[in-house]
Amino acid sequence: MEREGWPEPGELVVCTVDQVVDFGAFVILDEYKDKRGLIHISEVASGWIKYIRDHVREGQKIVCKVLNVDPSRHHIDLSFKDVNEHQRRDKIQAWKADQKAWKWLQMAYEGDEDHMAKVATSLVRGYDSLYMALEDAVVSGIDSLTEAGLSAEDAGKVLAISQENVKIPYVEITGYVDLASPAPDGVEQIKKALKKASKTKVEDVSLDVRYVGAPRYRIHVTAPDYKLAEVELRKAAQAAIKFIETHGGEGTFHRQT
Repeated sequence: MEREGWPEPGELVVCTVDQVVDFGAFVILDEYKDKRGLIHISEVASGWIKYIRDHVREGQKIVCKVLNVDPSRHHIDLSFKDVNEHQRRDKIQAWKADQKAWKWLQMAYEGDEDHMAKVATSLVRGYDSLYMALEDAVVSGIDSLTEAGLSAEDAGKVLAISQENVKIPYVEITGYVDLASPAPDGVEQIKKALKKASKTKVEDVSLDVRYVGAPRYRIHVTAPDYKLAEVELRKAAQAAIKFIETHGGEGTFHRQT
């Protein structure tokens, strides 16, 4: 998918090296329609460069940082050396995900490329990433698509293709509760407290409560994102603590770091 417009300074962009010359390299910006940029030799690598082709070569797929954009001169300055390996890997992964999302839209809108492009533009405008838009559709439902400006018909079509193809990533976090009860049936009270902790009404969230060693019990949460996981972990811990305290016991929560 190629976007209209210009990239922003500081943005990371996927490029294809088009021409290598003595003073730098000209590249094609894969994500932007009809946009080319220049990596000056001083931005290719740190230190003195003997042979520029030891660092970049024609046809190579690279990630660059946008330094300066001048639409009036149709000029984009880029840096190759300012992108570390972690940034490069993450950007390439995100770009590949967008390529897949674009193919899924093509399947959904086969024969109607112009309308598909308008739908994609609306999604990218709202999320800055086509794949992120489809991912959020699976997590949040059709409302996220209508809020991005899609009609009810388009939202339904995009939701269907998203649910068919997008695999929702899950995160896992762990916390602990210490529970103690002086009551004669204290063991049973603790079991009931842990049962309270293991319940959730939130779809796509799972809770696993296990014994570690008296008085400590582990609460393991699996959820679509960290924010939701943290909320559900604390709700589970508080449910157990509230129950045990109501029945004369004591409870404390410990977040694993």
